[in-house]
This record gives sequence, C-alpha cells and structure tokens, in this order.
Amino acid sequence: MSDRPRYVAVGRIARAHGVRGEVAVLPLTQVGSRFERGSRLLAGEGEDRPMVVASSRPHRDRMLVFFEGIKDRDAAEALQGTYLFVPATAVPLLPEGEFWPHELIGCEVIIDGGKTLGRLREVIHTPANDVWSVQGDDGTEILVPALKDVVRDVDVETRRIVVREVPGLTVP
Repeated sequence: MSDRPRYVAVGRIARAHGVRGEVAVLPLTQVGSRFERGSRLLAGEGEDRPMVVASSRPHRDRMLVFFEGIKDRDAAEALQGTYLFVPATAVPLLPEGEFWPHELIGCEVIIDGGKTLGRLREVIHTPANDVWSVQGDDGTEILVPALKDVVRDVDVETRRIVVREVPGLTVP
C-alpha cells in the first residue's frame, strides 16, 4: 500500500458569491493557471466529480470562479467547504532538493543514528521556515524544523527522511 496521494488539493470553496452561481475559492496552490477557463478540477475528497472552470477572476486573497453547470446561488452554496483536487501527476516538478508537502507526508522520519521518530503527518508553514509534524508510534507529536542543519536526507522514492539528532527536540 502506498502512502502517496493520488490527488492533491489546490483549493477550497469558501462560499457562494452573488446569486448567479459564482463561488469564492481559497487557493491552496501557487500555480496560477489552476483556475483558468477550461481547467478541470475534481470536487470532494476521494470523489471523481469533475468541475470545469467557466471563468475566474482574482478577488483579494481568493479567486471568484464560475463552474460549468453551477447556475444559481443554491447550487453554489451546496459546494461550500468542498476541496478541489488535481491528480498528483499534474503537480509541476520542483528543483532538486525541494519537495511538495504531499510528497513528504507519510514518509518515515528517522534519526541519523537509526532510531525511528515516526511518520511525517503535516507540513506547517511558518514565516521563518517549515516545521514538520511527526507522529510517533505512541501517538506523540514531535515538531521538527525543516532546516538544512537538521534535515540530513530526504528520499521520497523510499519514503524515508533522515534528521540529525537534536537534544531536547528529537531525543529527550
């Protein structure tokens, strides 16, 4: 069984906007073309409900989007809270040594001495640097700063991340 996701969330429908079926989408992607006319997205986690963008426009920190087939406010309100996905294969490649969060989630995190810390369950974005939330086998959460001084190796193919032993952080 693979921990890799088949789909990656690129937006969440926040609410209906107006009375003609337009929705406000909170983008979860930096790929600007995701919401261009004709773009195909999948609505709902684990569902293959295709949504085709009829038109879109930026509005503050959101995108206002008309989807084909969504013609009124009632239909738009029914989509509130729905996540929008693309296949993981549609995500652009990053330069070597950089990774998308979905590539890291589920990886086993081990200390360079060989001890397993747990599995990476979340990437937390902070102004200074990303922080990885690792869940230990006993359910405890270990927060690991994603810094070059701490992270020794990331191998998304083998699903393993090696971190340096940091007293008080990775070991008691």
